[in-house]
Amino acid sequence: MTGGVVFAGVLMLCNGVLAVLQGIAAIADDDNVYGGVGDYVYRIGLTGWGWIHLVIGVCVAITGAGVLRGADWARYVGILFASLSLVAQFLFLPYAPVWSVIMIAIDLFVIWALAMYRPGTGRVAEF
Repeated sequence: MTGGVVFAGVLMLCNGVLAVLQGIAAIADDDNVYGGVGDYVYRIGLTGWGWIHLVIGVCVAITGAGVLRGADWARYVGILFASLSLVAQFLFLPYAPVWSVIMIAIDLFVIWALAMYRPGTGRVAEF
């Protein structure tokens, strides 16, 4: 594997664990961790967001471990879960704007690294 894919796998593991912690914080003590945002188009409570982040985080971490092991399925599933994580972080922007932007940037790199990798050659695809 190339360095970009290994780094993407490590980022997926870290991203997954941090999303799980983010979800637990929202589920357990949402009023003290995240402030209220008033009227928001996506009317999901913080407990609901917590469960969303928890489930996506577990899936991303497991897929990241698969990427590091070199599993073929992990590349495609990793792109899927990184995309779902990106959308979830975008929708979570009002609650944690700086953190969400950082996580969106990480998800974009993961998607790029997994999409550009060519498994048979050990190189990235050229434009």
